[in-house]
Amino acid sequence: MVDAIATATTKRSAAGSSAAAGRRVNDATASVELDAASYAEFVADKTFAPAQSPNWVDAWTRHGGADSAIVLIRQPNGAELALPLDISSLGPVKVARFMSGRHANGNFPAARGPTGSLDVETLAQAVHSVRPDIDLILLERMAQSVGGATNPLAHLPGQTSPNPSLAVDLDGGFDAVLGRTSGKRKRKKHRSQTRKFEAVGQIRMIEAATDAEVDRILSEFFVLKAARFKTLGLKDVFADAGTQTFFRNLFKSGLAGEPRPFVLNALEVGGKIRAITGSSRVADRIVCEFGAIASDDLGHASPGEFLFYDNIRRACEEGRAVYDFSVGDEYYKRLWCNIEERQFDVRIPVSMSGRLLGGALGAAARAKRAIKSNPVLWSAIKKVRRSKAGAAEAETDDD
Repeated sequence: MVDAIATATTKRSAAGSSAAAGRRVNDATASVELDAASYAEFVADKTFAPAQSPNWVDAWTRHGGADSAIVLIRQPNGAELALPLDISSLGPVKVARFMSGRHANGNFPAARGPTGSLDVETLAQAVHSVRPDIDLILLERMAQSVGGATNPLAHLPGQTSPNPSLAVDLDGGFDAVLGRTSGKRKRKKHRSQTRKFEAVGQIRMIEAATDAEVDRILSEFFVLKAARFKTLGLKDVFADAGTQTFFRNLFKSGLAGEPRPFVLNALEVGGKIRAITGSSRVADRIVCEFGAIASDDLGHASPGEFLFYDNIRRACEEGRAVYDFSVGDEYYKRLWCNIEERQFDVRIPVSMSGRLLGGALGAAARAKRAIKSNPVLWSAIKKVRRSKAGAAEAETDDD
């Protein structure tokens, strides 16, 4: 068995509670501390994904997550694994997921030492000992590796996530990238876009460097994204006030870093923001976490493509190895990408109801993957979805 230590950070901790409890569960020791400082200390010298960073976890537990827990599992061989989780209900079933849900992609929990002996039963026991109300542990969209390090949960039985993650190999610099991706056409289009933008007004490429710039860019992003989701008939996953406050605090928290771990970029033309990306820096890559474009008089000039051109060029100048478009298979990504990565999901039932839900979710994921692997069928489904929403073209790859 393992020695399981759990740190749970909840809304109660923000209110100042410092209570701690310990109990014996099947020869494993578990304790609960309502403070997140130990998590930041634990991950300081380890590999982790952006959504498992101290900045992300702290901002989410303060503003985004109604019920969250950070579980640290310690094994007899000295190996340790930290899982920042949200707990929510799907009907009568309590589910634990990586913090921030669908906003968290390429997940990679921090670990110390070899975790290969950690099996699903032990992991389930450790989490259940902290939160006995949990029925299902759902660890989705995990990256196989980050910066050359293998995901500490890669050995667990799981399945491939429905959506691929597309990325650009930056080896050789920007000229080499263009040489591999129809560079002559891209340069010509970039010059044409520049002329169209200059006819409207001054072009500014903005990287948020102050709290005010973060607020300005994100305020515009939330408006643009809400309009886009409404057009597509989709739920706005950024609409919640807590989620918006989370992102504001996340990007502000990264301003002091060098380089900044989280960065907002925007294309401004004629004093108006036309395209936005929010990105993270992790190991050898830059990850585009989200983006939005304005549907206005310059929409025909593809301001999103213009901004990606600049973002990828700057990633090359930084010496990054990869520009990662993150999860979702879209045409504008394929114009650049020569890397297709497959993330993986692990479902660990803790109760019978969790087993039933986990089986249903697994079947649904397999169906989605099969549909999206069939270009003709997937294209037809997206066309029907756009038609129902009255949209001419979909920007995102939502389920």
